[in-house]
Amino acid sequence: METLINRQEHVVTEMIDGMVALYPGLARLADYSIVLSSDAGIVADEQVALISGGGSGHEPAHAGYVGGGMLSAAVAGEVFTSPSPDAVLAAITAVAGKRGVLLIVKNYTGDRLNFGLAAEMARAQHIPVETVLVADDAALAENQERLARRGIAGTVLVHKIAGAAAAEGRSLAEVAGLARAIAEDVTTMGVSLSAGTAPAVGKPSFLLGENEIELGLGIHGEPGVKRTALRPADELVDTLLSTILSAHPLGTGERVAVLVNNLGATTVMELAIIGRRTFSRLQSQGFIVERMYAGTFLSALDTAGISLSVLPVDEERLRLLDAPTSAPAWPSAPAQRRSECKLVPVSNPVCERTDLPAGSMLADTRLTTSIRNACKALISAENYLTELDLHTGDGDLGVNMARAARKIESELAGYGAQSPPDILKRIGWTLQRVLGGSSGPLYGVFFIRAGAAIETAKAKEPMAYVDACLAGCQAISELGGASAGDRTMLDALLPFAQTLRSRLAAGVRFERAIADALGAAGRGAESTAQMLPRRGRSSYLGDRVVGYSDPGAMAAAIWLRAALEWLSPGA
Repeated sequence: METLINRQEHVVTEMIDGMVALYPGLARLADYSIVLSSDAGIVADEQVALISGGGSGHEPAHAGYVGGGMLSAAVAGEVFTSPSPDAVLAAITAVAGKRGVLLIVKNYTGDRLNFGLAAEMARAQHIPVETVLVADDAALAENQERLARRGIAGTVLVHKIAGAAAAEGRSLAEVAGLARAIAEDVTTMGVSLSAGTAPAVGKPSFLLGENEIELGLGIHGEPGVKRTALRPADELVDTLLSTILSAHPLGTGERVAVLVNNLGATTVMELAIIGRRTFSRLQSQGFIVERMYAGTFLSALDTAGISLSVLPVDEERLRLLDAPTSAPAWPSAPAQRRSECKLVPVSNPVCERTDLPAGSMLADTRLTTSIRNACKALISAENYLTELDLHTGDGDLGVNMARAARKIESELAGYGAQSPPDILKRIGWTLQRVLGGSSGPLYGVFFIRAGAAIETAKAKEPMAYVDACLAGCQAISELGGASAGDRTMLDALLPFAQTLRSRLAAGVRFERAIADALGAAGRGAESTAQMLPRRGRSSYLGDRVVGYSDPGAMAAAIWLRAALEWLSPGA
């Protein structure tokens, strides 16, 4: 594929530098792929700050919506890769004022987890933070509850209305409530004639036959819900609107705003043809089309296709849609340039925990020995986990777990003078930063919550550690939305903790209880082979993963056994 780039590994940082050069109202946070409004610091204590973001490749989202009356900051990950919790936290720290921060998050697993963990980390620093999830994809409405749907182009309407409300000086609770209402009401459906091509991959994420189209595609190159023959534009619009209105029925006479979105490679001519039919079709069905916007709002690289978003509106919503904004990608952005500002010096946000409090020296080396054993086991299991993940995900779990294990190993020498709670929290901070994919924030919150639980534990060892493990599992469930039986790491961690607790409570000696708990973890992980996925990327694969154990659950069982089996010799 021919593209106008320099080196694929530099596309994100060079794109951000270019946006800052093109639009003087924008600034870049030093050392981060974060775009700020150049007046964010000035208005920080006057209004709620809004932050959004996600993987790159969706331009102009989200940096193009940074500006007065919309976002205060946008956080960019690599192409189709969620930004790390550290990066999101850096953005929060940079723009947070007395009124607090609202995070607007597209409902993809990585975005939800990383923004969710960053919110928890910010709250721990006493920064008021609310999170709004946008799940507007009508393509998945028939088979999934709304919170299991993807967040796509309707997110931009949430940015606009919530941003205008924040600019009026409304409270964090008011802005968050309004944003949630918009996110609940907006519905989107897309169609593509070709898939996008990520620079690092060099070929389309899926192939269509001649005269084939994909209905309901995702914005990260995921195939859609249905492949069918190419039809005239009017028929495609009718199909999209029918799906949208089935997912979110509206009454005759309802007033609506419509977003006609270019997914990347659609011509202005085609957008106008689509807009024409969308307007006439909605009118013929008795709806009052109050506002229509057409253009590239949230793309998927060079995907040829469009999406339609429909939002019911009233006078307040229309007023907020019409409110002025300086965000360059919104159609009503003013033409005049603002004062030059390309780089804003800010204090370095918390990214490395150099201030973790020192605790008492451990009475023995059991904890660090267990950590070392767990790391070695994950490094040895890299190829096995990679092969398993190729059947159920994107094949990167083994590499990511091994990389994280090596990082933890390299830090072990510095653990000796710290207490067990501080060690666990430090592991959590490390994992959220270096462990890629959804596992990073999940393991991060697991160990951070577990460390905090031991700090305040009333029970004595070893029950305090059991309670800490259960607290960590609860944190994973809260952040990721998973429960036992959802085919996740919890299917190994929960049986382990629950079995260990029950065996110890029954008076079973420690060595025997550990052996029984490890057996329960292994059986729990293996049982995922017969489960349908309900969370994470594998949930889009359905029953195609049946017969293969969940790699996340197997990884958890592997490191648990390596960490603790040596404590129960001959049990």
